[in-house]
Amino acid sequence: MAATTHTVTNQAPPLVGYDVYACDRALTEGVERHVAPELLDGVREELGELGRAAGSAQAQEWGVQANEHPPRLRTHDRYGHRIDEVDFHPAWHRLLGRAVSAGLTAAWSRPAGHVRRAAGFMVWTQAEAGHGCPVSMTHAAVPALRADPELAAEWEPRLTSRVYEQGLRPAASKPGALFGMGMTEKQGGSDVRANTTAAKALAGEGEYELTGHKWFCSAPMSDGFLVLGQAAEGLTCFLVPRVLEDGTRNVFRIQRLKDKLGNRSNASSEVEFDGTWARRVGGEGRGVRTIIEMVAATRLDCVLGSAALMRQGVAQAVHHAGHRSAFGGLLIDKPLMRNVLADLALESEAATTLALRLAAAYDADTEEERAFLRLAVPAAKYWVTKRCTPVAVEALECLGGNGYVEESGMPRLLRESPLNSIWEGSGNVQALDVLRALQREPQALNAFLAEVGKARGSDHRLDGAIKDLLTELADLEGIEARARRLVERMALVLQGSLLVRWAPPEVSDAFCASRLGGDWGAAFGTLPHSLDLAAVVERARAEV
Repeated sequence: MAATTHTVTNQAPPLVGYDVYACDRALTEGVERHVAPELLDGVREELGELGRAAGSAQAQEWGVQANEHPPRLRTHDRYGHRIDEVDFHPAWHRLLGRAVSAGLTAAWSRPAGHVRRAAGFMVWTQAEAGHGCPVSMTHAAVPALRADPELAAEWEPRLTSRVYEQGLRPAASKPGALFGMGMTEKQGGSDVRANTTAAKALAGEGEYELTGHKWFCSAPMSDGFLVLGQAAEGLTCFLVPRVLEDGTRNVFRIQRLKDKLGNRSNASSEVEFDGTWARRVGGEGRGVRTIIEMVAATRLDCVLGSAALMRQGVAQAVHHAGHRSAFGGLLIDKPLMRNVLADLALESEAATTLALRLAAAYDADTEEERAFLRLAVPAAKYWVTKRCTPVAVEALECLGGNGYVEESGMPRLLRESPLNSIWEGSGNVQALDVLRALQREPQALNAFLAEVGKARGSDHRLDGAIKDLLTELADLEGIEARARRLVERMALVLQGSLLVRWAPPEVSDAFCASRLGGDWGAAFGTLPHSLDLAAVVERARAEV
């Protein structure tokens, strides 16, 4: 009789069929904290429905399909006519349609819109991250368009619609619209003031003709785009519709799609403008000031996206360790593995708590909260997105060789992890933006310190870190060369203050001991052994 060689034992079952929202205690508690009581029942129901969809086998399969079948550029039709279209797998459209119907582009038009949208974005991103790009661009375009009330009145209802309809048609004939963005050019990159796209004024009020090349243009199948170009009075913001009102295609020549490390489901492109019709948004020469509102909102989405990727990595690692046995017991019960998992869980919870606090500041929309966001958003964008990749690497390693295999989903998560640190301004750009705010906007530092100060006196390690930060801020000698160090400290102190106020004692104690108190090594899994690590890990478990 032949031996049985393929009986499968000691393998973790797939993490599927669970509620991504309800199983994330840091996220659910944050929503409860920031949403008014009279809204909570409806918000719980809404996010629970999305969470169950995100954890379903169907959504996970859509994520796989959208990445295994990346977008394909078709520059011409069979007869040689220029069409500049991008074909996507049906799974992409299903993911995007679900995001739009869940209100992930509608934060500006409902109460507690930013917190509930932030939580939903974090939940649905865990099913597939690439389609979050047009979702983010569409959401973020609204505050920039409000620089022109006439344009905002025309486009905002389309952008905040809950109906997604694919295909290129005049935006006025569609039930909803999506937006992309084109800022960077070959010669300038993040230095957008070096852009050379030329904007020539036409006879119509606010109408222009653009000629130039955009090195990175996000989501090229969108209905409209915010772009920058040089007008007579300087760099100016413009709205470029993909299809004109009479149904003809605007000149929008897609030269190629970028072959990216990750984010494979999403199309990022190079485009040529050659007599392309556009509408001015805001005043001439005020392009950066106009589009910066969009940039700030997308930077917050970079924080949300990285926090979501970290949460998914931690959920997968804890799930695997809770089912896999080695050396006489479950991995999750082994002290060293527990230390690794707890360390990852701390990083994830700190990112989630900070991200929701920023979203709540958008909802409050007071002068003080706007000043707080001016420093907190670039600091959070710098730090949270920087932490995403090492978390993804360590979470993958928790699955061992299984995690290195494509079917586990961890390689896709790893390839996605550096993206948010690069998009919307890399680490140096964020650090320099913080310095600019410190030097020009003293009210921003006051608001930041007021927020941090709410936890003062609650933990001696946090108090010490605040004192050290104040010393650092008082010394402006060589400030640019040490900007990353300063911004890292600002982000950690802010995370620590939020966790001390809101997280369970075992979480805040471990965070302050390691990140602020210095009792931490250079790799994950080096927390002080005396902490309540089992409770930290259990809190991070995704129950099925």
